[in-house]
Amino acid sequence: MARVGILTGGGDCPGLNAVIRAVVRRGLDDPETTCVGFRHGWAGVMKGNSFELTRAVTAGILGRGGTILGTSRTNPFADGADGTDQIRATLAAQGVDALIAIGGDDTLSVAARLAEADVPVVGVPKTIDNDLGGTELTFGFHTAVQIATDAIDRLRTTAESHDRVIVVEVMGREAGWIATYAGIAAGADAILVPEWPYDVDEVCKLLWARHANGTTYSIVVVAEGAKPKDGGESVSHEHVDAFGHARLGGVAVSLSAEIEERTGYETRYTILGHIQRGGTPTAFDRVLATRFGVAAMDAVLAGRFGEMVALRADEIVLMPLAEATNVHKLLDPRLFEIASVFFG
Repeated sequence: MARVGILTGGGDCPGLNAVIRAVVRRGLDDPETTCVGFRHGWAGVMKGNSFELTRAVTAGILGRGGTILGTSRTNPFADGADGTDQIRATLAAQGVDALIAIGGDDTLSVAARLAEADVPVVGVPKTIDNDLGGTELTFGFHTAVQIATDAIDRLRTTAESHDRVIVVEVMGREAGWIATYAGIAAGADAILVPEWPYDVDEVCKLLWARHANGTTYSIVVVAEGAKPKDGGESVSHEHVDAFGHARLGGVAVSLSAEIEERTGYETRYTILGHIQRGGTPTAFDRVLATRFGVAAMDAVLAGRFGEMVALRADEIVLMPLAEATNVHKLLDPRLFEIASVFFG
C-alpha cells in the first residue's frame, strides 16, 4: 500500500488545484494507494498538519484558482536549521511513503535537499515566471500572460484617449518571460526585463520618436525585477522571506516619474501585482497541470524519487531535482529581439 503526501509551496498559481486533482485521481487507479494533503507547504509537513485527499474532496477543483492545500514560503532549512529529521518524523507518524512537492525554485530546492538525504520525494514545477530550469513551460505562466495581455489591451484605450504614457509593471523577478510575451501579444511600445538593464534615456528616445511620427500615447511594459543601467536596484520592500528574497514591486512608480520629468508627457503607472496569480487557469494551463500531476504520481508508483516532472518537446519527462533547481531559465534573446522590432 502506498500513501502519498502532497504539498504546494511558494506563491499561489493558477493550475495548482488541477495538479492536486490529477495526482489523486491517478492514485485512485491503484486501489492500495491513498493521498494526504499537507496544509501550507513545508509548514504543514513540519507540523504534521494534514487532511485526507479523496475523490470527493478534489471534485470540482480543476478550474479553481489558488490551492485547496494552502501555501507558504516556509523553509525547513532557514537560518542554518535542518528540518530533515522533523519531516521524517511527520512522514513516519502519518504513514506517508512518499511526497509530491509542487512549487517553484525555493520549494523544489528544499525537495532536492531532502532527496539527497534519501527522503522519497518527487517534484512538480510551478511558477508563473516560467524561469525554472529543466522544463520548457510551467503551468500558470500562460494564465499570467493572458491576464497581463488583457490588462494592457484595456490600458491602451485609456492611454490613447488621454494622450498618456502608461507604464505597466508585471511579475518577473529574475526573468522577463511574462513581460515579453504579454508585451508582444498586446503590442507594447517598449519592454524592460531583468536580463538586460535599461537606459531611461533610450526609453525616452523611443517615446519621442513615436510622438514625432504623430502617435501621442505609448505603453511601456516593465518586469518587477528590471534594473536601470546606472546600477540602481529594483524597488523593493525591506521584508525578506525565509529564502532570502526581498519583496519586489514599484519599479513602475520611479520609472513613470522619470519618463514624465524627461519628456514632459503625462505618464501614469499600473502595477498588476497579484492579480496575475489569481483567478481560474486557462485551458492550456489546466491541461499542462493535469499532465504534470498524472506523471508525478506515476513517478512515485515507479519509485522514481529525487526527480521532477518536466515538459520537453511536448513530452512529459523526468529529470533530477538537483539539476532542475540549479539554474534559472532566462529569457531567450531571440524572443526579445523579435519584441524589439516593434519598439517605438
